[in-house]
Amino acid sequence: MAERKVRKTAGKTAANTTKRTATKTTAKTAAKRTTRTKAAAKEDFRIGELDQYLFSMGTHYDIYKKMGAHEAVMNGKKGVYFAVWAPNAATVSVIGEFNGWREEANPMTRLEPSGIYEGFVVGAKEGMLYKFFIKTKDGRGLYKADPFANYAEQRPGTASRITDITKLRWSDAAWMEARKQRDNDSLPVSIYEVHPGSWKKHPHGEDEDGFYNYREFAKSLAEYVKEMGYTHVELMGIAEHPFDGSWGYQVTGYYAPTSRYGTPEDFAYMVNYLHKQKIGVILDWVPAHFPRDAHGLEEFDGGCVYEYADPKKGEHPEWGTKVFDFGKSEVKNFLIANALYWVEHFHIDGLRVDAVASILYLDYGRENGQWTPNIYGGNKNLEAIEFFKHLNSVVLGRNHGAMMIAEESTAWPKVTGKPEEDGLGFSHKWNMGWMNDFLEYMKLDPYFRKWNHNKMTFSMTYAYAEKYILVLSHDEVVHLKCSMINKMPGLYDDKFANLRAGYAYMLGHPGKKLLFMGQEFAQLQEWSEARELDWYLLAEDKHQQMQNYVKALLHLYKKTPALYDADQDPCGFEWINADDADRSIFSFVRHSKDGKSNLLFVINFTPVARPDYRVGVPKRKQYRLVLDGDAAEFGGNTTERPVVYKAVKSECDGREYSFAYDLPAYGIAIFKF
Repeated sequence: MAERKVRKTAGKTAANTTKRTATKTTAKTAAKRTTRTKAAAKEDFRIGELDQYLFSMGTHYDIYKKMGAHEAVMNGKKGVYFAVWAPNAATVSVIGEFNGWREEANPMTRLEPSGIYEGFVVGAKEGMLYKFFIKTKDGRGLYKADPFANYAEQRPGTASRITDITKLRWSDAAWMEARKQRDNDSLPVSIYEVHPGSWKKHPHGEDEDGFYNYREFAKSLAEYVKEMGYTHVELMGIAEHPFDGSWGYQVTGYYAPTSRYGTPEDFAYMVNYLHKQKIGVILDWVPAHFPRDAHGLEEFDGGCVYEYADPKKGEHPEWGTKVFDFGKSEVKNFLIANALYWVEHFHIDGLRVDAVASILYLDYGRENGQWTPNIYGGNKNLEAIEFFKHLNSVVLGRNHGAMMIAEESTAWPKVTGKPEEDGLGFSHKWNMGWMNDFLEYMKLDPYFRKWNHNKMTFSMTYAYAEKYILVLSHDEVVHLKCSMINKMPGLYDDKFANLRAGYAYMLGHPGKKLLFMGQEFAQLQEWSEARELDWYLLAEDKHQQMQNYVKALLHLYKKTPALYDADQDPCGFEWINADDADRSIFSFVRHSKDGKSNLLFVINFTPVARPDYRVGVPKRKQYRLVLDGDAAEFGGNTTERPVVYKAVKSECDGREYSFAYDLPAYGIAIFKF
C-alpha cells in the first residue's frame, strides 16, 4: 500500500513537472510570437513590396496611410516615418524643425522599383514643420512640401506640418449608417454653396484675416442652414492652397484641410457637427490641374512626375497651371486615394469635381497647334476617361449614398451613365446648359422675353439625359457678371420681383438645387473672397423679404415629394402651357412617383398683370394656393387673396378643366392638389 502510494505521488509529481515544463515552453513560444507580431506591427507603417506593387498598379486606395509623415516607433525609439514618391530624384532628404533644416542631416533611402524614398527621424514629433529636400539629377536643389501632408503651415509659409489624423473623434455613426441606405435620386437635395473665409468674418477676432475657426463656423453655419431649409452645404477651398484669390482651385496640399480655419481635428469636428445637425457636406475637389508654386507638385523631383511631360498636354495655357498625367498609374492612385481620403476618413458626403471638361478634352482652352491628339487623332483624353470610370466606380462602389458631382460644361454623353455602359459613372452633373439659358432669359428686358421663350423651355428636351443639379454658383456672381439681383432688369422693385420669379422657376424645374451664398438675400455686390457677405442688408425690408421667400421655397421643396422624387422620371413633370410666349407665362405640374403629391406652377415673367388669367388643369379638383410670390411678406403687393380654387368644366390650354386666377405682374402661384 505504502509503495503504491509513493509511486502514485511520484507519478503526479512527474506529471505536474511535465505540465509546468510544457506550459513554460508554450508561454515562451507564445511570447516569442507576440514579440514578432508586435515587431511586425511596429514595422507595418513602412512601405513594403506589396505597397509598392499596388501603387504602381494604381490600386493602393489607402496609400495615404503609408506616404507622408506618420508618428511611429522603430527599435524602441519614437519618431516619424517619412515617405515620398520622387522617381527622378538623385537624392532625397527630409528637413525640418527637428534637424535645424539641415539638408544632409536625414537622408532618405530609395525603394526599388517604385522610386519611393523612406526615412525615419528620431525625435521628430507632431506639430513640427518639415519639407523634402530633393537633389535633381542635373544638380539642382528643390525644397518641396509633402504631397501627402495632412496639415500645412498657414500661408505665406509653405512647409508641411507633422500631425496625427488617426485619432479623430466622431459621433456621427447614425448619419454614416443612414448614408449607406440613402438614395439621393429620390430625396431632396438643396445645396448651399459656401466659401468659409468670406461667409462671415470676426470683426475683432483673434485671426488677423477675420477667419472663423472650423468649430465656430460649423455652429454658425448649421444654425443658418437649418433655418433656411437647405439639406447640404458645399464648401469651397478646403484643400490647402497658397493664394486666397484662387478660392481654393489651385491646390498644393490635396491631403490637408487648409490651416486657414484650424487643424485637421477642427475640420473633422465641423463635419461631425454638421452631420449631427442632419446636414450633408460636399467639398469642391480639383483633379483638373495644379499651380506652379515652387513648393508644389510642378516638376516635383526635377522631372515631370505628376504632370504630363508633353507641354501640349501638361499645361493649361489659359490658366497657367499644370495638368495631371492620367496615363500614370501612380498619379491616378494619388487622386483616387485622395477622393477616398475625404469621403471615408473625413466622412465627406460628396465631391463636386471641378472643370471636368478641361480634363476630358485635349484641346480644351487651346488653339490649333497647341494640343496633341489621341492615338486615333481625336480630341478626347482616353486616359482621363478611364480615370473617371475608375474613380467613380471605386468611390461610389465603396461608399453607397455618397455623391460624385461633375462640373461638366459640354454635351459629353453619359456623364452620369454607368461605366459598364460606357458612362463616366458620376452620380450627378451640374446643369450648365440650363443655367446659361436661364440667366440669359432673366437678364432680358421683359419686353424681349417673348422672342426668347424657348430659352426657358429648351432644357426640358434633355432634362432626363443626365442626373442633373440646377446651379447658380459662385462663378455666376464674380468678375463683372453682377450678383443675381443686379442681373435682373428694371428698377429696384422690379429687380426683386424678377428674381422671385426666377427662383420659383428653378424650384419647379426637375433637378436638384444649388445656390451660392448671399444670393438668398439678394446681395448687391459681386462676391469677393476678401470680405464677408453684406449681412447688413438684412436690415432692409426687401432683402429680408427675399431671404424669407427663399426660405419658404426651400421648406416647400423639402416637404413636397413632387419636387424631388421623380427628378429623373418624365412622369414627374407635365407642361400645362409651354407656348404662352406672347404673355411670357409658364404653367406646369410636378408629380411625385406615387401620384399622391402634385403641384401646379404658374409664373408670369412680365410686369403686366393678368386679372383674367385662366389655367388648364389635369383634374377636376380643388387647387390650394400654397405659395403666392406676390405676398406682402415676400415684398409683393398682395395682402389677401383666396386660398382655394375649384376647377370647372371649361376648356383651356387643351384641358377639359380649368380655373381662373388673378395673376399679378411678375406673379408666382404654386397650387397643391
